[in-house]
Amino acid sequence: MGGTFTGTTRPITRRSYLAGTGAAALAAAMPIRRLWAAQTLKVGVLLPRSGHLALIGQACQRGADLSLPILSDMGHKVELMPADTESNPDVGRTQAEKLIREGAHVLVGCFDSGTTAAVAQVAEQKGVPFVINIAADPKITKQGYKFVVRNFPTGGMLVAGGLKSMNNMFAATGTTPKSAVLMHVNDTFGSAMLGGIKALAPKVGVPYEIKDFIAYDPKAKDLSVEVAKAKAANPDILMVVTRLNDAIAMIREMVKQRFEPMGVISPGSPGMYERQFAKTLGKFGLYCVTNVPWFDPTQDMTKTLESAFTKAHPDQTFELNTGFTYEGILVAADAHTRAGSTAPADLMAALRATNISEHVMTGGPISFNEEGQNVQIQLVAVQNLADGPRVVLPADIASDKPVFPMPGWRDRG
Repeated sequence: MGGTFTGTTRPITRRSYLAGTGAAALAAAMPIRRLWAAQTLKVGVLLPRSGHLALIGQACQRGADLSLPILSDMGHKVELMPADTESNPDVGRTQAEKLIREGAHVLVGCFDSGTTAAVAQVAEQKGVPFVINIAADPKITKQGYKFVVRNFPTGGMLVAGGLKSMNNMFAATGTTPKSAVLMHVNDTFGSAMLGGIKALAPKVGVPYEIKDFIAYDPKAKDLSVEVAKAKAANPDILMVVTRLNDAIAMIREMVKQRFEPMGVISPGSPGMYERQFAKTLGKFGLYCVTNVPWFDPTQDMTKTLESAFTKAHPDQTFELNTGFTYEGILVAADAHTRAGSTAPADLMAALRATNISEHVMTGGPISFNEEGQNVQIQLVAVQNLADGPRVVLPADIASDKPVFPMPGWRDRG
């Protein structure tokens, strides 16, 4: 506008017109895969970065953030759209709807089962793929959802694997408890774990009697009554299904009341392997055992992610929250690359055909059954030792030997 055109004008001939229209037709007919190179996958990442699950949500976020340069080096094009669920299922639902309106092609999240179940409903209603990074409630993948896959064990898988791993630890240490009490959070996840333990303990063949089941609110700051009740049963071991803040409160109260069972052992829950647990409790946080899927040190991708994590967060612990969230983004990016499209149907078809052998967490290749569940994940026994959480079983990937029974509170240096 306002300038002078000085180029040469050529007359439009029949040949040049047909050549132009032919090129346009060819471009219009070009397969989507040829045009895909310019596309970026927009991933809505839903995590509890505030509220009572904030520290765990922030650990998950580190895995999402670290995925970007690694996946870029692998040729994937990913943009993260982070959202805070505020440790609240209703907020999670609202944030999922917002991310979808803003153009998210796929959702990843949400850590806690209640929020994950709410977001799964939104994803299904909107027809947007949802990759679950962490959430164990079995019902989520029993709804017949078409747009949901989960790369994390169900509560039943955690319980069965955890109870078997506990039995292996008792055999390896030559010490078998005869009684137990279960203390568990009363949220969606804790209730699912409770049901699994009651159903599967007889089938697994645990050598101890579970004398009592004690539920509590994961937001509770005072667990004196619950711990006193557990102590009164005089169990050999305290089985726990915790989050983070309540796990800290529980151990503090056990020390205060001089409740000293042979061990504090989780058949599969967060809390006790977290850095904040060890940092807050010091020596009193040692020797607690959690049976969970963990990062596989034999995988090259694990070494790459751990190196990047240590460089970026030298004051934090590399653990499963980071690993599974990284894998959630990896699963979405891998499907996008294979689909050559961001269309929901194409992404879901690729997600259901996932088969990733090079990954981070213990177990076989990442793949999903007809319910959208990865059943290849392996549990290991992780014990808090002086140099951090360490794999103590199975022996072929363990870095240390299990310590059981654990030393009393006063017998620790």
